Amino acid sequence: MGNLKKEDIKQEVFDLYDDYAHNRIERRQFLERLSIYAVGGLTVSSLLGFISPNYVNTVQIKPDDERLHSGFINYNSPKGGGSIRGLLSKPAGTKTKLPGIIVVHENRGLNPYIEDVGRRAALDGFISLAPDALTPLGGYPGNDDEGRALQSKRDRNEMLADFIAAYEFLKSHEDCNGHVGVVGFCFGGWIANMMAVKVPDLSAAVPFYGGQPSEEETAQIQAPLLIHYAELDQRVNEGWPSYEKALKENNKEYIAHFYPGANHGFHNYSTPRFDKAAADLAWERTINFFREKLR
Repeated sequence: MGNLKKEDIKQEVFDLYDDYAHNRIERRQFLERLSIYAVGGLTVSSLLGFISPNYVNTVQIKPDDERLHSGFINYNSPKGGGSIRGLLSKPAGTKTKLPGIIVVHENRGLNPYIEDVGRRAALDGFISLAPDALTPLGGYPGNDDEGRALQSKRDRNEMLADFIAAYEFLKSHEDCNGHVGVVGFCFGGWIANMMAVKVPDLSAAVPFYGGQPSEEETAQIQAPLLIHYAELDQRVNEGWPSYEKALKENNKEYIAHFYPGANHGFHNYSTPRFDKAAADLAWERTINFFREKLR
């Protein structure tokens, strides 16, 4: 497994993992189908180990980084899960009020990758809040498989309410300038799109490969959008033409980027779906967009 490289893995394996990671097939089916690709010295265990997240060796910003003030808080979510736990991060030593970013996790709770994204946003000059929608069920359980199982037990509109409550909390925070945007990944991309629908004074929304609102919902959007898609992500991309049509017909402000050769989850640097060139460019665009829109 140590010599396994991304180019050794067939695209079908990444597509299969995507099906599993989004609960379209059960673990037993996933492993059975994965065994088809365990040839030429590859084993199912080596393939599984390679495509699974590696949080230990991929965190970019340590939790105790001296450049940050970062720690967990709880905020109220009356329409969602009650009291929600989240990671609040901001640059150390800042005297002025900062623009805010809500960071929304994938379909598995607040894992180390999303915590890391929250800290990265803070180092880029923002106050960030990364909530854990699994809080009512005990929080992120320490691994993504159990996290997905837990998140499937929550109503997604109640989770949307949790993230809208996070927006309200951050907007009124003493260290925030009142201008707040949202960035989300996968499930979080859908949340980012829907917060643009549901929050009239949202300053900006950046969905990464997220599900799209309906035509009627799109008409309600007021926030400017920066939308990131992966070229190989057929499942999510099939919803783009109708979304783009609705955005244009309703004269909404948006920019959309497709990243060539990239898979769903290309920003997640804990898995081999990670595409460094695409992820770096998408993040640079995201931060520049927030700097422009959250002034």
